[in-house]
Amino acid sequence: MQPVRPEFVPDPDQSREEMEALQRAVADAATFADDFEFDPAAVSVASDASLTGDRPVVAGVDQAFLDDRAVSAIVCLRGGEVIERTSAVTDLSIPYVPGLLSFREGGPILDAFASLSVDPDLALFDGSGRIHFRQAGLATHIGTVLDVPSIGVAKNLLCGRVEADVDGRPAGWRAPVRADDRVDAPEGTVLGYAYQSRQYDSNPVINPLYVSPGHRVSAETAVDLVERLCAGYKLPEPTRLADSYADECKREL
Repeated sequence: MQPVRPEFVPDPDQSREEMEALQRAVADAATFADDFEFDPAAVSVASDASLTGDRPVVAGVDQAFLDDRAVSAIVCLRGGEVIERTSAVTDLSIPYVPGLLSFREGGPILDAFASLSVDPDLALFDGSGRIHFRQAGLATHIGTVLDVPSIGVAKNLLCGRVEADVDGRPAGWRAPVRADDRVDAPEGTVLGYAYQSRQYDSNPVINPLYVSPGHRVSAETAVDLVERLCAGYKLPEPTRLADSYADECKREL
């Protein structure tokens, strides 16, 4: 899978000002509304005889790190079946800078997509989408480069404000994440959702996930799809399996 918008490919050699300007251009080009061909009701990681026809292919994307290298892993599922796994090992050029993650990790992720033989209908990234200072987190940046419907699933809130206290919420709870004065968006814009995917009796305080549209998916549909893709774990199954595969590849190195 190759870039459709090569002008947006992240360049780690750019200055910070150039990176931020590119992110704003990516956000302007991104679509934060539903624009896909699959039926959302057909998205599931469970075997379900009631789901007929072609099941969409969902790619989970995650990374592990070894010294100054990124191990980028992609796992593609159709329903509950893994149909392809691929990975790439790429040298990292710059350190982590909050808000500029795609310039550190985006190139390595694109290397992994380049070796993918199937074209996914949807991609889930371990990172933010629209919940980002310039509305262009990793899922938005790479989703726009590839022009693939994409969702960001982050474990921590980068920016914005949640409308309610997130502690101790039951599984299935969700609340909008709205733009605050740190975000290049009108105050109150819904950037995504805090979503409580799982609770455990042994640990009553499990932090929620922060789900946001990357590209060609709305905020509301993004959290609905993530809910459909969770299979009894905190993380949605595609990114959970990608996380495990990245660690497996790292061990082999």
